[in-house]
Amino acid sequence: MTTAELRKKYLDFFTDKGHAILPSASLFPENDSTTLFTGSGMQPMIPYLLGEKHPQGALLADSQKCFRSQDIDEVGDNRHTTFFEMLGNWSLGDYFKKEQILWMFEFLTDVVGLDPQRIYVSVFSGKDEVGVPRDEESAKLWQKVFKGVGIEAKVVDEADKKGMQDVRIFYYDESKNWWSRSGVTDNMPVGEPGGPDSEMFWDFGQEYGFHEKSEYKDKPCHINCDCGRFIEIGNNVFMQYKKTDDGFEPLPQNNVDFGGGLERMVMASMDVADIFQIDVFVPVIAKIEEISGQSYEAGSEDVKKAMRIIADHIRAATMIMADVSGVGPSKADQGYIVRRLIRRAVVYGKKIEIGQESWTAELAEIVLDDYKDVYSEAGKNKKFVLDNLREA
Repeated sequence: MTTAELRKKYLDFFTDKGHAILPSASLFPENDSTTLFTGSGMQPMIPYLLGEKHPQGALLADSQKCFRSQDIDEVGDNRHTTFFEMLGNWSLGDYFKKEQILWMFEFLTDVVGLDPQRIYVSVFSGKDEVGVPRDEESAKLWQKVFKGVGIEAKVVDEADKKGMQDVRIFYYDESKNWWSRSGVTDNMPVGEPGGPDSEMFWDFGQEYGFHEKSEYKDKPCHINCDCGRFIEIGNNVFMQYKKTDDGFEPLPQNNVDFGGGLERMVMASMDVADIFQIDVFVPVIAKIEEISGQSYEAGSEDVKKAMRIIADHIRAATMIMADVSGVGPSKADQGYIVRRLIRRAVVYGKKIEIGQESWTAELAEIVLDDYKDVYSEAGKNKKFVLDNLREA
């Protein structure tokens, strides 16, 4: 399944559930000084999660362009990218956990066609000292939907210490299963919304030997292990609390805030354990192979890493520059990140002996052509992007 096909299936699914479809917001957040970029689908939704009425109603969905600069140094493995699209749906005081869990299971298994035997989930273990209880409701709802397809879903705590244990549902603490823009509860400013989340993971299988080949091989493998066997494909955030001076209090309404990585869902649908082998990266990688004279598939791990970094960084820099509020490389703010991405791509280009001129612009042109029908700014700002890369 291609990214375009999966994006459409998702938006059509939630249209049928009564949701209004929103256009992607800019990669440059409005009225939010906490971050340089839009890094999640919920950032533009903060006022409405806090209780403000959205002009298009209480049921909303979109595919949001996102960029996370904190992941720059993570790129190079089989799953990390800095730029991605996040599929989102929101209930602003309407449906809650029961409907969201049922619908997401329906979408992943019936619409995308994922094997439920290879889907695992996590839920929040609670934090009593701040007044947020263990999310037993979500665990029970997941057990019910798994039972509906003949899977007896066992639940366990502390999977990171005990491993898989033939378990389907795992409790984790706030470092894994609590969501706010600021992270864990202690880091949240007063007034910030947050809530427990329930993440969904796809299992690529033991046969790849990801865990045995990783630096975590001497530790138990579990769904939140960073070995690469499991990949998070979606996160159901139940945004129901607000930080106060005295701890946490319920928001005026219970909200659902779902975010799912479009590209990662495509990986799962194809059962391909490498995000750089899905459709949006294939032509970029092919061009890198052409200009470097090296093979991605047959190359060493160092060659693969270099090609992944180049493909991701040029794609990300291109989409930042092509945004409706796009900027070119510079020494400050978002422009500094663009410059860093381009320079890092060029460094890794030299490592795989790319010698020709303006190769970054050639890769960017592939990216722009791929996205111009989805995001019109990718076509309108093409000259700006290519000129900046040729001068970089």
